[in-house]
Amino acid sequence: MLRLLNIELQKLIQNRTSKILIFVSFILPFTVLVLSSIKINFFGFFTLELGELGIFNFPIIWHITTFFASQFKFFFAIVVVSMIGNEYSNKTIKQNLIDGLSKKEFILSKFYTIIFFSLAATVLIGLATFLIGLYYSSYTEATIIFREIEFLLAYFVKLVGFFSLCLFFGMLLKRSAFALAFLFILYIVEWIIFGLVAWQTDSASIGFQVKNYLPLESMYKLIDQPFQRIVMTKFPDKAEIAYDYAVHFHEIVIVLGWTALFVFLSYRLLKKRDL
Repeated sequence: MLRLLNIELQKLIQNRTSKILIFVSFILPFTVLVLSSIKINFFGFFTLELGELGIFNFPIIWHITTFFASQFKFFFAIVVVSMIGNEYSNKTIKQNLIDGLSKKEFILSKFYTIIFFSLAATVLIGLATFLIGLYYSSYTEATIIFREIEFLLAYFVKLVGFFSLCLFFGMLLKRSAFALAFLFILYIVEWIIFGLVAWQTDSASIGFQVKNYLPLESMYKLIDQPFQRIVMTKFPDKAEIAYDYAVHFHEIVIVLGWTALFVFLSYRLLKKRDL
């Protein structure tokens, strides 16, 4: 495992574009640190400080930071599809196989890299969230601080699943731009499936139930939007705005299932392809 990971990291380090994209991928999620210190002055009448609104209290902060950090996963997605695109354009994939790397090891090297960067991003976001929470939160009990820390697990699984999808599209299309375009196409296809199911069953709720099992939607559902929850903390009596924002085990299983399928399909594509 370490040997395969080292091989892939050496390739990325030697590529200037990849280094820049990886740097951006790790830096942008920390804009939440900047948000926590923003003060907005409303024409001198009063100053709004986001950190004083309670949105960085434990345990809700785990939800908020992981949701916003996950919005920047597209930058490392470019790195993932570029890893494959460069292998084909530079013909290094054929050279690696000639040098003794099996096709299974080639795919595993990519997947181990995905796990490595996903884990690194999760640890950094977890550390940043913990420090912001300690500074702003009015709750200091350990049971409250670490409640809902499962959002970090959801964040990690979400990254691994999304990047595995990018790996599959990269292997399927061999070109970075086409692979990224297919992400958008898949997004549209999932909404078309939702529309067809809702139309056939005459029920939007059934349409959403089906859509929740599709790749992109299942990854999104791991960490639902926190805006409604923030409003709920300010207006706890409004039952009509309540919703299920928790991380569920079955949602994690669905994404892990898609992840395994995408890695397997990537291997099958490479195994059957004439290089």
